[in-house]
This record gives sequence, structure tokens and C-alpha cells, in this order.
Amino acid sequence: MFRLEHLYWLVALFLIASALFNLRERRWSMAAFWAILALPFALGEAILRAHAAGAIWPAQLMGIGVIALGLLAARNPLKTTADTDAARAAREVEATRIGSRLFVPALAIPVVTAALYFGSRAAATHGVVWFETRAQSLLALGAACVIALVIALIVTRAKATRAVAEGRRLLDSVGWAILLPMLLATLGSVFAASGVGTAIAPLIEALIPIDNRLACVLAFGAGMVVFTMIMGNAFAAFPVMMAGIGLPLLVEGHGADPAALGAIGMLTGYCGTLLTPMAANFNIVPAVLLELRDPYGVIRAQFASALALMAVNIVLLATVVFR
Repeated sequence: MFRLEHLYWLVALFLIASALFNLRERRWSMAAFWAILALPFALGEAILRAHAAGAIWPAQLMGIGVIALGLLAARNPLKTTADTDAARAAREVEATRIGSRLFVPALAIPVVTAALYFGSRAAATHGVVWFETRAQSLLALGAACVIALVIALIVTRAKATRAVAEGRRLLDSVGWAILLPMLLATLGSVFAASGVGTAIAPLIEALIPIDNRLACVLAFGAGMVVFTMIMGNAFAAFPVMMAGIGLPLLVEGHGADPAALGAIGMLTGYCGTLLTPMAANFNIVPAVLLELRDPYGVIRAQFASALALMAVNIVLLATVVFR
């Protein structure tokens, strides 16, 4: 059975390999950054067990690690690695040789993920367990990425070490921004646990007529977009908006379907992701990697689409959610 811990170990191995590559090139800050990040992935289960047993050191260790990552991130601004004419010419030759087959590994990831997920559900009905139950979709995605890597090696006829080296190069180019989705999702859990959504509820009730269903829908949709723009990720906005507006006003007050509300609410929040530089991993990093003159060029290109999608999602919230 493929467990969540096994997936974390694979991530830890890649991070350690990236740290070793940087160490060999004497890029001390980047090496330290990836090495520190590898520790919770490699030792996560042991840390959780120690914390559950009442030990204080896991929380202290994680806190020190977060501070160290912040200091190291300040020393490594987002930038692309230096490229040579010879390396660029070699890539063009390889791209011409491979052609459209280059897209096969990327397209294989969603297809294989879906096949593994539904296959694991079917196998479980016959008593055969492929993936740990608590994270079937995530584990299916992880396994699909490994399979896609094998396909990529076959298509390109490259060595496995080349895959690690190129992965490390991309990882270094993205840098600290690669942590933003994970950190912001964690921040959303912190907000939910600290009662931020509950504190927002009385404020919303004082500002809008809560007996008007459309007003509650507009408040929820706009709140998801605005709070996502502030936080940079819909995962951080979702628990707050659901606790403050979604559950008390729409689900309990107006009988909304919680499953549909959650799905469309997250999609509405993603519209805010398209509009904010706080979502650096989506909107700032691509501008850096593509060496765009305008650092906000990605946001400008997405602006009209984001507003149109937001309008469509709010219409869906006002109709589909209440059927």
C-alpha cells in the first residue's frame, strides 16, 4: 500500500538531492534552504508522534526551521539561473527531435491520476488497497507524477540524473515561492482554529440584510475574492468565509447545499488568485521565469478573465447551490 508518508519521503529525497547539487556549486544559502525544508518531509511522522506524546521540542524545532527559511529566503531573491548559448542551442535541437511527444508526460499526469484514483476505489471494493484511505487523490497524483517521469525518460532518452538536475534547476528558479500554497493553506487552518470566521460573522450580519439570499450570496462570493487577494490563496480564504458567511447564513439560514457551495466557493476564490501579486507562485514567478519586462504582466493579462469568471461563479452560487 502506498502511504502518504512514502510520498513525503520521495519529496524529501528530491529536496536533499537539490541541496547536494547546490552544495557542490557552493550555493550555500539555497543548499541550506532545501535541506531544512527536507527535514519535516523526511521526519514528519516521527515529529507528529513525539508531539502527540507531549514533547515540546517538535513545535520548537519547526518554529526555528520556519524562521531559518524566512532568513534564507531573504538572501535568495527570485531570479532565473544563468543560461549559455550552447545550452540554449542544445535544448532547441532536443525540442526539434522530440517534437509534440514532449507533451505526452505532462498530459499523462491528469489521465493517470484519474485512472489510479478510480481504479483504487474499485479495487478497494474487492478488498485490495492501493492507497492510504485518508489521501487517495493526493497519492494517486504522486504515483502519476512518478509514472510520468518514467514516460518522460523514455520519450527524451535522458538519464534519471538529468531529470533530477533539471528539476533542481526549476526548483531553484521558483525558490521560496514554491512554499506559498502550503503555507497559505496552513494559515487558513490557523484562522479557522482561532475563530476569525466566527468573529467576521457579526460584522457581516450588521452590514447586509441576512434574510436576503442574494445579498448573502454576493457577500460570500465577493468575500472569497477579496480575502483571497489579501491572502494570496483561496485555501486561506475558504475556511474563514465558510465559517463567517457560508455555513451560518447560506447553509443554515437559506438551505444551501454545502457540497455545491464549497466547490463553487473555491472556484470563486480562485478568481481572486488571478488578480493579486500576493499569489506570487502563480503571478510573479512566471513573470520572472519568462523574463517579462512588466512584473505584473501576468495579472494584467488575466484581469478581464478573472472578472468574467467571478460573475459566472456568483450566478452559479445564486442558482445551482439552492437546488
